[in-house]
Amino acid sequence: MTISEVLDPSDICQEEVSRRLVAAAYALIAERYVLDRHQIGAAVLDINGGVHLGLHLDAMVGRAAVCAEAVALGTARMTTTAPLVAVAAVRFPKPTEDGSARIVPPCGLCRELLLDHAPDMQAVLTIGAAARLVPLTRLLPDKYVGTKWPSVSR
Repeated sequence: MTISEVLDPSDICQEEVSRRLVAAAYALIAERYVLDRHQIGAAVLDINGGVHLGLHLDAMVGRAAVCAEAVALGTARMTTTAPLVAVAAVRFPKPTEDGSARIVPPCGLCRELLLDHAPDMQAVLTIGAAARLVPLTRLLPDKYVGTKWPSVSR
């Protein structure tokens, strides 16, 4: 399968917001995919409609890798102070895999990080044959609350 044959998964999104975010994340990873370097693209939406992109940065030492959602969060914070409301991530298939690009949920670390910075954020998830926005707190109902920052009300 060539890069041009990989399908955009935004057609399974139920809401316009999720379709827009997934299409943006897909376009980024379809353009920047590099085997064993960049496999996931992410898009974060701010309350004003701005879309901020991030690319997965793999590393020789796995622990040093940075998730696309974290990069998108950093990109958003470099350009706006507006509240962040939604996130989507798309994984591009390796050449040895059958299938097309697919929507992936944020990993556990990204769930914690995103909720630290956007306690009301939603994530695009595939549920059955469709994708839709789901509150990130549903994926991480008992988020860690430390003493570093004042409590954020939900």
